[in-house]
Amino acid sequence: MNDLFGRGRLKGGAAALSTGEYSAKDIEVLEGLEPVRRRPGMYIGGTDENALHHLAAEILDNAMDEAVAGHADFIEVTLEAGNWLTVRDNGRGIPVDPHPKFPKLSALEVILTTLHSGGKFSGKAYDTSGGLHGVGSSVVNALAERLEVEVARDRTLFGHAFERGKPVQKLKNLGTIHNRRGTTIRFKPDPEIFGKQLFSPARLHRLCRSKAYLFRGVEIRWKCDPALVQGTDTPAEAVLHFPGGLSDFLAASIEGRSQVVPAPWSGEMSFAENAGRCEWALTWLEQGEGFLNTYANTIPTPQGGTHEAGLRAALVKGLRAYGELKKDRRAGNVTAEDLLGGMAGMLSVFIRDPQFQGQTKDKLTSPEAARLVEAALRDHFDHWLAGDPATADNLLAWAVERAEERIRRREQKDTPRKSATRKLRLPGKLADCSRESSDGTELFLVEGDSAGGSAKQARDRETQAVLPLRGKILNVASASADKLRGNQELKDLIEALGCGVGEKFDIGRLRYGRVVIMTDADVDGAHIAALLMTFFYKELPELVRQERIHLAQPPLYRLQAGGKTVYAKDDADKDRLIKREFKANQKVDVSRFKGLGEMPPASLKETTMDPKRRTLLKVVLPPEERARTSELIEALMGRKPELRFRFIQENAAKLDEEAVDA
Repeated sequence: MNDLFGRGRLKGGAAALSTGEYSAKDIEVLEGLEPVRRRPGMYIGGTDENALHHLAAEILDNAMDEAVAGHADFIEVTLEAGNWLTVRDNGRGIPVDPHPKFPKLSALEVILTTLHSGGKFSGKAYDTSGGLHGVGSSVVNALAERLEVEVARDRTLFGHAFERGKPVQKLKNLGTIHNRRGTTIRFKPDPEIFGKQLFSPARLHRLCRSKAYLFRGVEIRWKCDPALVQGTDTPAEAVLHFPGGLSDFLAASIEGRSQVVPAPWSGEMSFAENAGRCEWALTWLEQGEGFLNTYANTIPTPQGGTHEAGLRAALVKGLRAYGELKKDRRAGNVTAEDLLGGMAGMLSVFIRDPQFQGQTKDKLTSPEAARLVEAALRDHFDHWLAGDPATADNLLAWAVERAEERIRRREQKDTPRKSATRKLRLPGKLADCSRESSDGTELFLVEGDSAGGSAKQARDRETQAVLPLRGKILNVASASADKLRGNQELKDLIEALGCGVGEKFDIGRLRYGRVVIMTDADVDGAHIAALLMTFFYKELPELVRQERIHLAQPPLYRLQAGGKTVYAKDDADKDRLIKREFKANQKVDVSRFKGLGEMPPASLKETTMDPKRRTLLKVVLPPEERARTSELIEALMGRKPELRFRFIQENAAKLDEEAVDA
């Protein structure tokens, strides 16, 4: 390998003389902004579309810093034909007086032509900032074919112009002005660097919207040449101002999606010792993947960083502590993956001297940010949970469900995988329907072969399938994972459904449009129905959420008199129908069905399976009832008999009252 002094490379243990010369004249010294033009990737990550738009972000960030510091309340962003972009603010204006270190140059020229110069290093001019004038602005200047700047300061307008980073004129005094202040920068990216790539109006408009959301005190006025947005959804002009800040941002991002909590949790707080402040807006989604958008001094940080770490710690520790307060041991299983996986959120922090990973600032690395954010959010989160127990209980139940599902997926990975090429094996007792599509089809789950025989004769063979189950199925709420995997009845049910469970679940492979639990109209039948609903709630919750599970309502009695036949679902219904449907003193023949297996197929079809005449109960799970449902499942179906005993004690009196009223 060549060494620093050009002595050649080692070969066979001896030094071989280099054929080329290497002397002082080979050492290049790149002055001014030449390093940026020679190696743009070191400063903006490359020369692709992302890098091109990074130039716009750098200039807009400087204007935003003036707004955040309280010196500007509006910013104008204008995209013109020819790929010219203008950013104007009404802030203090970049200083134009001679620089003390370079007295022949104005501070404006130093800022735009010298790397690592600016007014944001000491913290005296800005408490918090995202852009660094001498880095961002000078890089943009270096990579612009032409950059023009106007500064309105002290009732005087100054102008300067640069081409490819070099001044093409001296700073000009353009005369006295009134009612105007601030900085205007107009530039065109250099085609020698970026080729034929053009600014995207849609992308710039989204950038402006996000900045307006991030600082509620600023108004961003967007303008674009109408020809550039013709035929698109991007407006040619818009005034972007959002008094709700991140709350408005989140509401727009999750529009139309159902939430676990009734309303997002949002707020803002200053850090201790005037170290900055943070703002947040968070919610949790019923379905689909969530997202977390984080920002530091209005700079997007797509790779997160220390501020995101502080948020994660505050939320997980806070929810676990709430679970301990509620004496719910399951809360200890909740991880950041469970709680943040379905969360939709925005977090914005403003801190002094932010440290980023790389010049493109994709990740915040300031160590103190984690501590500041965790301390600020944890206290607020604890108060939010304690102030609304119903919402907190629902959120805890949702997180516990996700934790249990994650644990089940992990356990399932330990079981041997079947060959992916195997043919579909359907349970032998399944009487399948003939329709190939799942549209309009139903799977009836019945107890026992006898009931299965009647149901198979009563069904519509095209759209209705029947799967007999052997008595009471396994209680999945109290069974171990090994027992669950080894239970043949549940295996048959899962095979028949076809959609898999856990990480293998795919709603697109569900073989039936609806699942109907059809059990006897007695206590044993109700128990079997409860076990099946527990199975779906625990193992296939998406079917419950999509309202695919139904309960059939078979009759318990058949009433006949004078050639008239009616069916009653229970004792109270029987008494009511006798009074309403038959004449007084008429002898009514009352037959009680011992089970579905004893019901003639024609009667079963007429009362329970014919879509035109039957009644079905849909199993629904309202988001606001998540916590109560989770508690009931745990109490009535879980492993602790003392919880069931307590439930019976607390509710026995209510049942007695209902019996008396009946």
